[in-house]
Amino acid sequence: MTPTLHLLLLSLLLSIVSGRGLEDRKGPLENKSLDVPEQTPVPYPIFQVASRLAPPCVSGFRLNGEDGDMFMISDDGWLYLQKPLDSSEDTHYVIGVEALAGDSVVDGPVIVTINVLDVNNHPPIFNQTEYSAMVRENNAAGVPFAQVFASDQDPPESPNALLRYSLIGQIPKQKKLFFQIDPVTGEISTTEEGQLMLKARVGLQYGQGEDHSGDNMKTMFDKYCMPKQDIPHEENPFYNCLERETRRRSMDPLDDPDFTLLVRVQDLGGESEIALTDTTRVNVVVQPNLWVSPGMISVKEHLSGQYPMALTKVRSNEPDAIYRLLQKEREIKFPFRITVEGEIELMEELDREEKDMYILVVLAEDHHGNEVEPPMEIQVLVEDINDNAPECEMEESMFEVQENEPVGSPVGQLLVHDADEIGTSNALLTYTILSSDPPTDAFSVDAVSGHVQSKQILQRRAATEYHLTFKVSDPGFSTQCKVLIKVIDVNNELPLFEKNDYGDHSIAEDTPLGHTVLTVRASDADELGSGSSRIEFHISAGNEDEIFAMETDGNGEGRLVVVKPLDFEASASHRLRIDARNPEPLMKGLEYDSRSSASAIVTVTDVDEPPEFVLDILDVSVPENTSVGAALLTVEAKDPEGKEIVFKMEGDARGWLTIDAATGEIKTKAKLDRETAEVLELTVTAFEKANPEKSAHRVVSVRLLDVNDNIPKLTESQAFVCAKSPRPVVIRAQDADSVPFSQPFTFSLAHGKKSPNWDLQAVDATSARLRLKKTPTEDKTFMIPINIKDNAGMGVTHNFQVRVCNCTELGYCYTAPEERSFKYGMGTTIGILGGTMGFVVLVFIIVVHRIKKDKEKKAVEGEGDADGMLY
Repeated sequence: MTPTLHLLLLSLLLSIVSGRGLEDRKGPLENKSLDVPEQTPVPYPIFQVASRLAPPCVSGFRLNGEDGDMFMISDDGWLYLQKPLDSSEDTHYVIGVEALAGDSVVDGPVIVTINVLDVNNHPPIFNQTEYSAMVRENNAAGVPFAQVFASDQDPPESPNALLRYSLIGQIPKQKKLFFQIDPVTGEISTTEEGQLMLKARVGLQYGQGEDHSGDNMKTMFDKYCMPKQDIPHEENPFYNCLERETRRRSMDPLDDPDFTLLVRVQDLGGESEIALTDTTRVNVVVQPNLWVSPGMISVKEHLSGQYPMALTKVRSNEPDAIYRLLQKEREIKFPFRITVEGEIELMEELDREEKDMYILVVLAEDHHGNEVEPPMEIQVLVEDINDNAPECEMEESMFEVQENEPVGSPVGQLLVHDADEIGTSNALLTYTILSSDPPTDAFSVDAVSGHVQSKQILQRRAATEYHLTFKVSDPGFSTQCKVLIKVIDVNNELPLFEKNDYGDHSIAEDTPLGHTVLTVRASDADELGSGSSRIEFHISAGNEDEIFAMETDGNGEGRLVVVKPLDFEASASHRLRIDARNPEPLMKGLEYDSRSSASAIVTVTDVDEPPEFVLDILDVSVPENTSVGAALLTVEAKDPEGKEIVFKMEGDARGWLTIDAATGEIKTKAKLDRETAEVLELTVTAFEKANPEKSAHRVVSVRLLDVNDNIPKLTESQAFVCAKSPRPVVIRAQDADSVPFSQPFTFSLAHGKKSPNWDLQAVDATSARLRLKKTPTEDKTFMIPINIKDNAGMGVTHNFQVRVCNCTELGYCYTAPEERSFKYGMGTTIGILGGTMGFVVLVFIIVVHRIKKDKEKKAVEGEGDADGMLY
């Protein structure tokens, strides 16, 4: 097969694989984007371009661009790949194609983009062929102790570089895996089975600062492992085993691991059968975990013995760890300490009634204070002993029981407290009756609960009171409690009114609260002082509005009193029914009847009452620009008796408002101004027209709402600027309106034009800074127009006067004197005048002559304009 034919077949094959034939890869000379797999054999025809110009206008093609050595193009327009593509080096190439006629470009250039398609040709690779790791016994499941890592040279964002880790084997093999791996991160941790089942090989453990030499190991072997024998250690097989095991702990874990884990990594996310893989080994050594909580420790309270007393011992995996003991609760007393060897000691006796449990926090740290182990909590439970006697809650308890109650009726419960631990035998109480005065066998007590019951039907004629003494015991102590039991009379008598009709009682409707309308009396034949004879009075009918109430003195007398205001117009008469009742229930079979009830009629007489306002609070808000004559509100009032009422208003010192005496309508009669008064407090009086003394008053509050009826104004209209050192002038304005019709203000020079001499900048919401931009040449006063607008855009232009002047050192303007005057006495003045007259005559001609010359000179040169500064 010729090379040309071989190339043609290869091109055809790659075209079929890529999903397009040679004919599909032809096209006019226009921009193209083509996909080419990496590692495509070369030379390979990618695409045939064609010019819009037909031959012989086009004689060939030419490539341009930086990647010209990767590609070539034939005269008939076939674009060939010359070098293999690699997506890890470059993901796309951009080249230009031009059509030529001879050496001249007749078409193009156009852009052809070659996109390099990634091919999964890079397997993942672990960065180590073997890993070593150590894990402690009882390592928490899911907490990583090692990590593997692999890399893939395929583009990171492509699926070909998506790696997934898996654990494919564990040696030695167990029924359940002790280890697991995070498929994404490669972190290795123990499973729940591993947390429970991993055990380290037995080895010799050394204490803090203990010598690790062979001689010390022999000493420890003799002390802890075996009794002394005459055979040398080197010939003792048990010692040799221990020595090998101890030596193994100092070896590299790769030499003798406890477990070997087989880990696989796959690309394509591990979800494809054609994914590329790599494997590695992780050699794991299980180390003993000495940092184990001893669990809850129980200590009896008031334990006798020598203190400090050792309770337990903790041990860090770090031999040189420094131990520290803390208490979890914030308690003043902390009777524990820890030694340098990790021994936790109790310093003194404990009292369960003072504190029944302590939580100790043990820290293991290095010499720099860094934790080498996680904090360990140890609970110390204080066990109870029987060191407290029962205590009666009351010096003498008192119970009541009615006579004729059936046998077994409850009398009461004896309340006793024991400070020992509840639920233990130390606090298990037993109740018994020791004695009774007078002697009786009428009561019993539950030995466990302390409930007292009657064993007989009690009669007051036998005894009205019983004094009992009870013995209450726990397993080690006992105490006596006293109880008084009173036999009270059975309620077999009804309370009886002295009369059942108390007639009609008239009271005025303005009767004050608490007034007694009438007094009723009743009696009860039951025993005095008992609940059976006590009488309480209740209104059972006619008091639906609860205007009246009954007050009881407990001795059979009741008073009907007024507790709510009376209203003749609502109800002029009240027919009341009053019942007499005992707080104790009546004897079974006995019921209250008409003898225990009485009636009374309360008639309310009319009183001329003052008018009443419909509303208690009268507030209104109106804009300050409300037109004159507008109605603001109508005050409503009515007279309970329906009499004609009129209104008057007081408190309007400015005369802005008026009220209609007949209707109560309040209107404006003058222009309102919020800036003068924001709130008007008025007093409106409603009174009977025929009897003005019957009146009522209400305060009416009229709040004026602001409108934008004021413009910003300058607080000062003039200022001065020192000529030699001009400083800015602060302009301030104020507006009588309130927000939002006042500040912030907008300051600007008139007509919105920039001035060549002055600059105006805002400082805050109410001020601006005016600055002189040029140095003045003379004293002068300027009138500067400044426009000031409020937040709503309302404002006018104000003239602000600025004088530019010479200043003193203290910053005040002054005017330089142009001449000096001197005053002398009269004689001296005449002498000087006479002497100077002759001199004046002599120089007169010279002066006149000089003035004439000056005028002529000025006429020739002209007058000079002053260098004044205009706005």
